[in-house]
Amino acid sequence: MARVLADETNFEDFFAQAPQLNPARKLITGVICGIRVEDIIEPTMQEIRYLDKLIDELATW
Repeated sequence: MARVLADETNFEDFFAQAPQLNPARKLITGVICGIRVEDIIEPTMQEIRYLDKLIDELATW
């Protein structure tokens, strides 16, 4: 994590360099910031919103 911050890695590079993204993330649905996650067309933005949605869900536990 420190390396990513020190290198100022952007989101596109972060997701491109991820060793393996969980394929089940595509099952995440719902609304974040007023937009349905499953309707987002731009791939990087959809990955970011998947993370947002997970954090929102964890915060409600």
